[in-house]
Amino acid sequence: MTLTGFLAYSAALGIAAAIPGPGITALVARALGSGFRSSLAMSFGLMVGDITYLTAVVLGLAFVAQSFGMVFLAIKWLGVAYLAFLGWRFWNSGITPGTVEARTGRAGLLSSFAAGLTVTLGNPKTMIFYLAITPTMVDLKTITLADYGILVALTVVVLLVVLVPYLALAAKARWFLKSPRALKALNRTAAGFMVGAAAAIAARQ
Repeated sequence: MTLTGFLAYSAALGIAAAIPGPGITALVARALGSGFRSSLAMSFGLMVGDITYLTAVVLGLAFVAQSFGMVFLAIKWLGVAYLAFLGWRFWNSGITPGTVEARTGRAGLLSSFAAGLTVTLGNPKTMIFYLAITPTMVDLKTITLADYGILVALTVVVLLVVLVPYLALAAKARWFLKSPRALKALNRTAAGFMVGAAAAIAARQ
C-alpha cells in the first residue's frame, strides 16, 4: 500500500466514526453513567470490533457475512437486548450519591469492554464500512502483513482520536452532577441514550 492509500483509509474511517451512531451513543451513555475509565474500556471494545471486521476483510472473508448472515443477526440482537437492559437499569436505579465515583473493579471494566465489542459487531454501519468501503481503498490481492499491521495501528489511532473527546466531555460533565435531582436527570439521560442506541441498531437493516 502507498501513503496515499493509508491516508485515504484513515480519512474515511475518521469521518465514519465521527458521525454519531449507536457506538457513539452507547459510549456517551456509559461515560455519563460510569465515568471516564469505564467508558474508555468500552471504547477499547469498540476498537476490537472494528479490527475484527478489518481482519475479516483483509483475509477475504467478506463472503462470511453474506453466507452466515444469521450469525451477524444474532450478534445484532444480543447487542440490542444488552443496551435495552442497561437503559432499564439506569432508569430504575442508576447511580446514587453514594456511587457517583466510577466503578473501577475488574468486572466493571470487563463488562464495559464486552458491551463495546457487542455494539460494534452488531452495528450494520460498521459492518458496511469494512465490507464495502475498505476494499475500494485496499488491494486485498497485494496487501502484505506489514500493510495489515499499519492498518490496525491506524484504526486504533483514528478511533482514539475520535472517541476519546466524546467520552472525556461526557465524563467531565458527570462530576458537576451532585444533587439528587441532577443525579435523577443523569440516570434518565443515560437510560435514554442506551435505549436510543438499542433502537438505532434494531432499526438498521
